Amino acid sequence: MPWLIVILGYFLGSIPTAYVVGRVVRGIDIRQVGDANVGAANAFHQLGKKIGVAVGIIDACKGALAVLIAQETQLPQEVVLITGAAATIGHNWPVFLGFRGGRGECTTIGVLLIMIPQPMLIAGGVAVVTLLITRSVILASAVLFIPLSLLGWWLQISGMLVGYSIALPCLVGFTHFLRTRRIASPSGI
Repeated sequence: MPWLIVILGYFLGSIPTAYVVGRVVRGIDIRQVGDANVGAANAFHQLGKKIGVAVGIIDACKGALAVLIAQETQLPQEVVLITGAAATIGHNWPVFLGFRGGRGECTTIGVLLIMIPQPMLIAGGVAVVTLLITRSVILASAVLFIPLSLLGWWLQISGMLVGYSIALPCLVGFTHFLRTRRIASPSGI
């Protein structure tokens, strides 16, 4: 049973929101425009602001839903955490698009909003203000994720969740590194 929930988390994360919305609403394959990323930021720039925000919200809901389902089944916290990570991995490497997806930022935000709501809301508020002022998703992400574990520690969340608040954003950073490395490579590899 636990592995079925983890697999379900992966498949929820694998739903390619930006791809589906791009095809249905605009007739555009999001993988062929902009930075070819199948995520909210590329959707925002290539499909429009409203669509990009909607994609981001849906992607966050994918992560949140995966965690909520795992929690509802009364599984141990470790399985819930693995399910959340599986949702982010599914977004980044979706089976439905040949394992070529997004960076997992919004999905990670959804997972962490359920797992550590208070630190996420505090850091998230500052990150939103940063985004509105600077228009830089990367800077806003840094403002959100870098202090998150310290906020969690300060608010006395468990050590396991503090570690998770470090590990899951590191997965986003690793994926971002892989994607930008591929874009910067002259051969596209």
